[in-house]
Amino acid sequence: MELEVLTPICCSSSAPPLERDEAVRVAAGFKALADPARVQLLHLVSTADAGEACVCDLTAALGLSQGTVSHHLKILVEAGLLSRERRGTWAWYRVVPEALTAIAGTLATPERV
Repeated sequence: MELEVLTPICCSSSAPPLERDEAVRVAAGFKALADPARVQLLHLVSTADAGEACVCDLTAALGLSQGTVSHHLKILVEAGLLSRERRGTWAWYRVVPEALTAIAGTLATPERV
């Protein structure tokens, strides 16, 4: 009786690897989202009725101090996930859609036939 030897199929990917610069930008986004408060802030800004949110509204919604919320928002802005516009004494925040698309794109599962 002859034994059939099965050759394992190596894992392969049809997608090319991310360019290093893109991987660095995406990693910064993931790092910024590694804190639950920042995920909550990004959610609040992305779902705001006007498409933007004032820091004063975000502070009340999370029950955190203004300094803590500002710190988290600064990290999200530095990571490129939010943009900030100062209006008088308050800062208003908007989601940067391209940044979220880049993060989501790294997690996309290619369709299989």
